Amino acid sequence: MLYSTCNFLQKITLHSFSNYEVYGKENVPPVGPLIVVSNHLSNIDPSILAVSVPRRLKFLAKSSLFTGPFISSLLKWYGAHPLHRDRVDVSSFKWAVNHLHKDGVISIFPEGTRSRGSMIKAKSGVARLVQMSDATILPIGITGTEHIGNVLRVVNPTGTIKVNIGSPFSLPKIEGPIDSPILKSMTDLIMERVSILLPESYRGVYSISIKEPTV
Repeated sequence: MLYSTCNFLQKITLHSFSNYEVYGKENVPPVGPLIVVSNHLSNIDPSILAVSVPRRLKFLAKSSLFTGPFISSLLKWYGAHPLHRDRVDVSSFKWAVNHLHKDGVISIFPEGTRSRGSMIKAKSGVARLVQMSDATILPIGITGTEHIGNVLRVVNPTGTIKVNIGSPFSLPKIEGPIDSPILKSMTDLIMERVSILLPESYRGVYSISIKEPTV
């Protein structure tokens, strides 16, 4: 109920105050386990993804956002789950994998924090989650939210906000232990698929000149 209400109100504010555009909705698989991966520019990015992807999202969000019982409850009602970034958070990964095994959708920002307009190096947790769940990956590029710093601006999102949804893809399942270099390579591959959905100025450390592969 809270998720649907918030999304309804967010759509109204986006269409009222901003030039909001979504491309590639047809790329979203209608069923099956899905990990939504995006760059991260603003506190309102989760809300932007929620109204842009036509499936019910749940989020892995940094634990520091869960401050106090009221905020924590509100975030959890919306579909967020705390992720401790300073360690391998086994319980959070189990929560996410369990949801994916029920054909759910998990949204994650692999950079771990908001960038300053261009992509920063992602953490390898996203690759670990993919290997644990065997879920399909949906890359998304967001532009235009970087000037909306305060989360309260969710009710007044101005400017041009674009959401570019790319083609879904999968990574090969690796049996046995996976070392850090392999996880890093997988993470880089995932983030490169996000970067090609962005203008060059947003790509940062993933600034590469490649064409989007067809799947």
